[in-house]
Amino acid sequence: MDIVFTVLILLLAVAASGVVIRILPIALPLPLVQIAIGALLAWPKLGLHVTFDPEIFMMLFIPPLLFADGWRIPKREFFMARRSILMLALGLVFVTVLVVGYFVHALVPSISLPVAFALAAVLSPTDAVALSGIVGKGKIPGRLMHILEGEALMNDASGLVALKFAIAAALTGVFSLRDASISFVIISVGGIATGAAVSWLFSFVSARFLNLTEDGDPAPGVVMTLLIPFAAYLIAERFELSGILAAVAAGMTMNYATLANAGPVSSRVRANSTWTMIEFVFNGMVFILLGLQFPHILGRALLDAHETSNAQVGLLIGYIAAVAAALYAMRFVWVWLLRWVASRGATKRGMANAVPGLRTVAVTTVAGVRGAVTLAGVLSLPEVLPDGVPLPGRDLAIFIASGVILLSLLVAVVALPLLLSGWRRGKDPHAAEELLARTLAAQAAIRAVDEVHDTECADLDESASAYAADVTARVMDLYRRRLATLDEEQEPRELARRADALEFRMKLAAMRAERKTLLALRSSQAINDETLNKLMREVDLSETALTARRK
Repeated sequence: MDIVFTVLILLLAVAASGVVIRILPIALPLPLVQIAIGALLAWPKLGLHVTFDPEIFMMLFIPPLLFADGWRIPKREFFMARRSILMLALGLVFVTVLVVGYFVHALVPSISLPVAFALAAVLSPTDAVALSGIVGKGKIPGRLMHILEGEALMNDASGLVALKFAIAAALTGVFSLRDASISFVIISVGGIATGAAVSWLFSFVSARFLNLTEDGDPAPGVVMTLLIPFAAYLIAERFELSGILAAVAAGMTMNYATLANAGPVSSRVRANSTWTMIEFVFNGMVFILLGLQFPHILGRALLDAHETSNAQVGLLIGYIAAVAAALYAMRFVWVWLLRWVASRGATKRGMANAVPGLRTVAVTTVAGVRGAVTLAGVLSLPEVLPDGVPLPGRDLAIFIASGVILLSLLVAVVALPLLLSGWRRGKDPHAAEELLARTLAAQAAIRAVDEVHDTECADLDESASAYAADVTARVMDLYRRRLATLDEEQEPRELARRADALEFRMKLAAMRAERKTLLALRSSQAINDETLNKLMREVDLSETALTARRK
């Protein structure tokens, strides 16, 4: 019963966080508000404490979130920026493990070198979810945001694989770079192949056995979609491959499978709404769980240090600041070097010398916020060695990792708006292709309507043919006006937009009047709930389509 009660409280906290950010007098990022709510729930008098089991957390929360990110990330931009993404997700991670690992060991000699490498490994992955929650959508230029999202998708796996070998070295005292490199390739490639195979298998099954008509129930297909990330993760982990990369690969493959086998509209609408809700709930729970852990980890360590001396408290805070500074410095130098090498290559090809922009480098550096994967990774450190001796430095490593997570979030909240202020983003690079797509789609719709008219009117008499022509003209007029709004000439485009805006206001008023009448009929018992729900859904879908096109 306690588990059910705890889950209900967490769900209520997630919902409350969405309300809190709307009523706060100042704009705060949703992840920060959720962490604060979690910290409040951890208040001793409330008595809510959730044991953070890293294995359960990684299996329950991470696969669906990474699957959704892999599904929705723009694949074209991801592959165009693959070199930058891999250099950040692989190169920066391993350099960070090496440099920051030695730095932590030198800074805190009580932390053994393998544990220091493990701490550096869990601190290397970044959290794109927290980043988008902090800066909002559209604030960071598109190409840079795609790189940051791609990095966050890939570096979870590289960081956790590095953690695995660091833990093995701590427990056995043996480390082989050759064996680790071969194992990393096998684990990564195997995880990607597993995720792709699971996703394609689902696509095959759904195409053969769940190929619904528009009138069919899309629920079975949506439920199977929810199981894909867990299946990919668990199968990969069962064979000691990367479950995280399996979930990412499954999401990316799912995108291509969906394009190849376009299902009914009802299935897509249901799946999109379901995944939107899951992402909101799971993301919220992740940050609330982070907030629940911070008081117990940070607060208890600082209180214990305070009983010793104030100098000990300052020393612990200094450890957090020093490690965070090392991570920022490492990331800044690495990103600057990547841009410098890229600019040198551009110069050799005869292009204008793109000198590394300090603002871009600074944004990329500060945007490397740490999140839940870091905490889950550091809490997975074993408590004792094989001989029963406690693992030296484990508690301090957990404290430092928790402090760096919180500090990176606070730094991003303060610094990113300042760095992004006044940044010229230029024209939308996708505006031209969007215009082309809208134009070609409208032209195809007009041709299709014309073909249907020819087919349907072939055997009609004069009266019926005239009526059909009137219907055809009305349907075509919608697309002709849409083409007019896309026209390059100013005057016809402006007239079409005015007519479009007037039509929008009229349709919106009409739909809201329909809704008001339906509710009044239900209140007077003239119609029952079933009739109300059916008609309200029709009106709601029509208004959703209308407002979506307007946006």
